[in-house]
Amino acid sequence: MMTVEMTEEERAAWLEQGRRLFAQNCDFVLGVYDLAQLPPADYAEIAFAGRSNVGKSSLVNALTGRKTLARTSNTPGRTQELNFFLLGRPEDLALYLVDLPGYGYAKVSQSQVRHWTRVMKDYLRGRPNLRRVYLLIDSRHGLKEADREIMTMMDDSAVSYQIVLTKVDKLKKQAQEKIKDATQQAIVKHVAAHPEVILTSSVKGDGIAELRAAVASVAAL
Repeated sequence: MMTVEMTEEERAAWLEQGRRLFAQNCDFVLGVYDLAQLPPADYAEIAFAGRSNVGKSSLVNALTGRKTLARTSNTPGRTQELNFFLLGRPEDLALYLVDLPGYGYAKVSQSQVRHWTRVMKDYLRGRPNLRRVYLLIDSRHGLKEADREIMTMMDDSAVSYQIVLTKVDKLKKQAQEKIKDATQQAIVKHVAAHPEVILTSSVKGDGIAELRAAVASVAAL
């Protein structure tokens, strides 16, 4: 559902749905270094992808209200596995949040970068219960070539994804609107991209309620 089409009552209900979902327990389940280690596809999965140091782990922590659920670091490439977090109780509606390794620059060997890039791409192309990928883009820098490559791959594989601009607290309001407009124009021709861009700040909390609601809507499908 696109928020621009909602009445005030519908928007309030939409946000409440997200609040309830993320008010549940969220626990780390396992880190996957190789696809053979993937858990059974028993639950819907929502994945978070993006360049190294874009703020994926910080965003997962902000969404779940847990400061240390996902490990964060100022060192690009710290997340080197597909980290699975179970949100909710197994006997109820539950889903996996998947924090993917960052692509692009990382202070590790090229062989390691190639390995986890291959694992990440194979996961995105072939996971049957993957409902949506939230592709995180640093609002200060916009879309880069590596982002466009991932977007094209997901278009070709019919993997639904939505752009999330991170670290918007670093920009003034006018600059936020400018990068949002530029990003929305850039994704028009990408067939698997959701048309709405979400602006977020893990520090200030901007857009967190809206992203929770967006995840809840996808999880309920």
